[in-house]
Amino acid sequence: MRIALVGAGNVATCIGPRLKEAGHDVVSVYSRTAESAKELAGRLEVPYTTCFRNIPEADVFLVMLRDDALMERAAEIASCAGKAVLLHTAGSVPMDVWRTAGASRYGVLYPMQTFSRTSVVDWESVPLFIEGSSDQVTGTVRELALTVSPDVVVLSSEGRRKLHVAAVFACNFSNHMYAIADKLLADEGVPFRVMLPLVRETARKVETIPPRDAQTGPAVRGDRKVLTEHLSQLGDRPELAGLYRMISIDINKELDDKL
Repeated sequence: MRIALVGAGNVATCIGPRLKEAGHDVVSVYSRTAESAKELAGRLEVPYTTCFRNIPEADVFLVMLRDDALMERAAEIASCAGKAVLLHTAGSVPMDVWRTAGASRYGVLYPMQTFSRTSVVDWESVPLFIEGSSDQVTGTVRELALTVSPDVVVLSSEGRRKLHVAAVFACNFSNHMYAIADKLLADEGVPFRVMLPLVRETARKVETIPPRDAQTGPAVRGDRKVLTEHLSQLGDRPELAGLYRMISIDINKELDDKL
């Protein structure tokens, strides 16, 4: 397929090479800033542009903008897409953003993974959740998606929004906890790497047993002595103490608000 990449951020930087590897013709890269567009286009050896109207004719416009930018500029993108199928990759934006923008052939290709520009992505293990405005479009999106990953699932916009909330808990919030741990360790001159075996084992366990069954620690044991000691240690960080208390009670409701 002839594919125009609309966006040059983390997702585009990771999926662009995969599309070329799969034999697709990436016709151009769009970004709001010339620097970002030029960098990714150079890697893919394709033209770049900072204007939607200069995007070449394509079979698919794969739009990878921030949610707010997508919502604001969907109509402008749709007016420039011609006969291309318009796809976005957002977790929380409904497919019908394209219908409202005046498009007739549109859908979603949502890769449920965390991306950064330096990521080496194992696309064979990344689930792709797709949606199309018609059976024909859904078939086209599925055909494209299967060249990226073998794990392709049709899911409604409402289902995808709930999936995205779950992903925020599983990924973004977990990473924030790592950041908190890193800060607490740094105060004592201990590198975060000492936590890596624990992080790996925690992730490994939930591949074979339900997360609830994998839960360990003082909260699930109801060990009020240890919990109280931890809260005391966080006495000079009331925001972290509050977070610790709230999560502990959510793990074990029997701790109630007396903790």
